[in-house]
Amino acid sequence: MRFWRQLRWQIIGAQMLVVIVGVVTLSFTANLLIEQTIPTAQVTPVRTTVIQALAVAALAATIAGLTTSLLLVQIILRSLRNIAGSSQRIAAGRYDERVEVPASDELRAVAESFNQMAEALEQIEQRRITMIGNVAHELRTPLAGIEGYLEGLIDGVLPNTADTFLDMKQEVRRLRRLVDDLQTLSRVEAGQISLHFTTFDINDVIRRVVAQIQPQVLDGCLQMQFASHEHPLLVHADPDRVAQILLNLLGNAVRYTPEGGCITIRSVHTNDEVQVIVEDTGIGIAAEHLPFIFERFYRADPSRARTSGGSGIGLTIARHLAWAMGGDIRAASAGPGKGSTFTLSLPRAG
Repeated sequence: MRFWRQLRWQIIGAQMLVVIVGVVTLSFTANLLIEQTIPTAQVTPVRTTVIQALAVAALAATIAGLTTSLLLVQIILRSLRNIAGSSQRIAAGRYDERVEVPASDELRAVAESFNQMAEALEQIEQRRITMIGNVAHELRTPLAGIEGYLEGLIDGVLPNTADTFLDMKQEVRRLRRLVDDLQTLSRVEAGQISLHFTTFDINDVIRRVVAQIQPQVLDGCLQMQFASHEHPLLVHADPDRVAQILLNLLGNAVRYTPEGGCITIRSVHTNDEVQVIVEDTGIGIAAEHLPFIFERFYRADPSRARTSGGSGIGLTIARHLAWAMGGDIRAASAGPGKGSTFTLSLPRAG
């Protein structure tokens, strides 16, 4: 009975069952009517005629049922075979594979869903390839610097002094920072980051972060205005992770705001959430770049970002941390040269 597991035989069997039930029902009904309405002398010839008619009808129904079943099976199985074949090719790495969309509403919905899945897989694979290239590029830069220092020391071009080794140590720190960021990104995207939720005043964390980053602001001749809310703004989140997010946002503001610019951080609240808004008068973000700035290694200005020492994944980590705490981060800008605004939203406690 193994063949009954196949869809084609199930459909054909269902059609034949309908024919058999119909013929038996008609035979029983006809026989009952004949006995009740036809005189006894005429029962036999009438019954013979009815049986012959039912036989012809049963044969015609069987032929029609088999024909329609085979056609239906052919249409369904063709679509299923196409999907199965495309699935195997996608599994083998051909992410550009798509299936033909049939005319049937149900099969069309399945095919369109499959194509959407294939397109999503292709985009994920493209992002994976791009990420590998970006990681290789980011790792190559400090490694090339370290190699250059070593070759200079071996050839006697660079002096064997503490300053040279300090420069080499700076490249090693840059390499370690990138590796640490990659490890953090991998953990936070996999949902393996440890979070310690508590209720605290967001303004206390803002003050601590501002005090920590203030020396960088002074060195860059920037101004920072901290507009604190008069009353405590309680949030339910991980204070250390919130501080990590704000350090990233303020660090980016410092990095991309030229001398004489201004950075403002302020806190506001609604009924359900507390928002920390970081505004700067820096280089701004073009409209075409805004939807992508939270993607891994995405840079609106690659040359400027690499010379400034950014890894290109800080915003990605920050947003995933915000998501893990039930919040979000949004970015806005009026355009190049018009500054940027980043808004961190967190659930309000109580």
